[in-house]
Amino acid sequence: MLWSPGDNGRDVRELQARLRQIAWIFHGPTGTYDDLTAEAVRGFQGKRGLPKTGVTDTVTWQRLLAMTREPGRWELYLMGGQPADPPDPRCMTGRVMCISKSSRTLRWMIDGRTVSTMPVRFGSEYTPTREGVFRVYWKSRHHVSTLYDSPMPYAMFFSGGQAVHYSSDFAARGYAGASHGCVNVRDEDAIARLYEQVRDGDKVVVHW
Repeated sequence: MLWSPGDNGRDVRELQARLRQIAWIFHGPTGTYDDLTAEAVRGFQGKRGLPKTGVTDTVTWQRLLAMTREPGRWELYLMGGQPADPPDPRCMTGRVMCISKSSRTLRWMIDGRTVSTMPVRFGSEYTPTREGVFRVYWKSRHHVSTLYDSPMPYAMFFSGGQAVHYSSDFAARGYAGASHGCVNVRDEDAIARLYEQVRDGDKVVVHW
């Protein structure tokens, strides 16, 4: 037996990513061997004439490996859960939304201390999110984009039309999609709390 219900970790995340590649699973990867994962493994086993245990043994794993490819980092963390990079030096003083393009994370920091961390999504190569040091100049709780006619709840604007805001598309599709340049958050509860704490004039650092 390799992995079974209740197990956690990167290996479980890879199992889920590979099951997702061949449409046996549609959530996560989460890194937690939950009921949906066990159900997917049972289905995969049954389709191939293996004992339908829902537990990933060596035979099941080898069969899955033969049918799939090595998942990339953003397949493993398609729906978030990745660790954050260390803060940029420019984030170490004052009140800062410290946003890393490398780890695709936002740290909300006050005087060098991380208050909260959340996964974020950026613009595509055609509509890139700008890098640099900015300030929050406008907050709009129920914002709707006039350019794209799409909801941008909890919007905190920092550079032109670019804002940190909640994205239902990011919540549904993860890193399979991209924004039009804004910094998307997929966890609505997390950004609701962040929105309450951030003030106009707070610093925003977008870095690699």
